[in-house]
Amino acid sequence: MAINRKVYTLDEFTIQQLRNFPHATGELSDLLRDIGLAAKRVNVEVNKAGLADILGEAGMMNVQGEEVKKLDLFANNQFTGVLQHGISCAGIASEEWDDYVAFDDAVSRQSKYICLFDPLDGSANIDVNVSIGTIFSVYHRTTPKGSVVTLEDFIQPGIRQVAAGYIVYGSSTILVYATRRGVNGFTLDPSIGEFCLSHTDIKCPVQGKIYSVNHGNFFLFEERVRTYIHQCQAKIAAEGGPYTQRYIGSMVSDVHRNLLKGGIFMYPATTNKPQGKLRLQYECNPFAFIVEVAGGMATDGYKRILDIVPASLHQRSPLFIGSRQMMEEWENCRTDL
Repeated sequence: MAINRKVYTLDEFTIQQLRNFPHATGELSDLLRDIGLAAKRVNVEVNKAGLADILGEAGMMNVQGEEVKKLDLFANNQFTGVLQHGISCAGIASEEWDDYVAFDDAVSRQSKYICLFDPLDGSANIDVNVSIGTIFSVYHRTTPKGSVVTLEDFIQPGIRQVAAGYIVYGSSTILVYATRRGVNGFTLDPSIGEFCLSHTDIKCPVQGKIYSVNHGNFFLFEERVRTYIHQCQAKIAAEGGPYTQRYIGSMVSDVHRNLLKGGIFMYPATTNKPQGKLRLQYECNPFAFIVEVAGGMATDGYKRILDIVPASLHQRSPLFIGSRQMMEEWENCRTDL
């Protein structure tokens, strides 16, 4: 028997959601569609990276002191372009820049949202064909509409996010975004060039079996982290032990897998990076928002990520994020037993 199944595109879905809010302006929907457009452009280049002159280094360093890849630069330009030429964004901040960029034109000054993004997470994996991704978050501006945005608009705590999401460029290209109403995923259908709803109302499993951490840094972690890893290993060693270790080294891919299958992702502070390595505004806050809306948890090891008030645009933080029960195991981990 044939089943008539309605498949929503990203545009159709955002418009459908808009109908639930009669007084909504539609700006957020426009912004999400702009992000989807940039993601499609980046996807085209990712898929032909081995044939085009966009592999390798761009010959410059970003504000983090990291070598910029050519595809990093391309992705940054694409997201900057669509957001600047749209009508729903008053300014942006990118992990690749020292400072934020305010859009100082008549239309942008009237926009009520700002956007922060990591244009290409996991770029160290570009040259070896491992999945990479884009991360973004959206906030209401704090400055009055009609004015030019300032730094204060970009250093709000993560709990104030209006939406957050990511794109995985892998065996398929998937855009996942969260609002306070839920988390939904869209897979790019290359035959029509549209993101189509494929993962409805995503919920992070309460319990998982995957723990994700870079074991190469084991002896640089604090004792509590090492103890928790030993506990995970002990469960693997036990007969019928439930846990397994998986670590891709591309945060978007690791957290995406754990969001769907259940697990915990850990990027702790180390003795040589006591503040952590991940960027609070560009990586930790967006994923914390997404995973919390889906029912999971996210902390810096001691406090909730979304409650941290950032002091700077490029502040770093440790990150522990994932399934609620595994996060509670981590929080209850003690070193004096």
